[in-house]
Amino acid sequence: MQEMEIRADREEENSMYYGEIKTCDIANGPGVRTTLFVSGCRHHCEGCFQPETWNFEYGKPFTEETKDEILKSLEPDYVCGLTLLGGEPFEPENQKVLVGLLKNVKKCFPKKDTWCFSGYLFEELTGRQTCVLERNKEQLADDHPRCEV
Repeated sequence: MQEMEIRADREEENSMYYGEIKTCDIANGPGVRTTLFVSGCRHHCEGCFQPETWNFEYGKPFTEETKDEILKSLEPDYVCGLTLLGGEPFEPENQKVLVGLLKNVKKCFPKKDTWCFSGYLFEELTGRQTCVLERNKEQLADDHPRCEV
């Protein structure tokens, strides 16, 4: 019950926590990227490489300064884009803050891409039955049980 009350308070504040920001990351998507590891995940996947991020209050609060840090890190031409992972970026508690961040990223850097790693099935997120990833105008069929959307 107490966990639900904490989460309800956080929703009212529109806050989100994050575990880490990596700049110049080459491990989580194509090219050099900025990577945001959000906190909070209900999937609890076996073999998760960051189970500490399951806790919705792990790490630091995401603030206006955090957003500015991410936007500044995306400025260099050699940075290809932003990657979101966690934790779970698609948890309802994280969506409002991330949508605001992504709108800012798209406005400031319309040519940079965004990758998001999720434990949700593609069908769960979109309601579509076929999982197709699009990159560089090529359609790539995904034959894995989970999709990186």
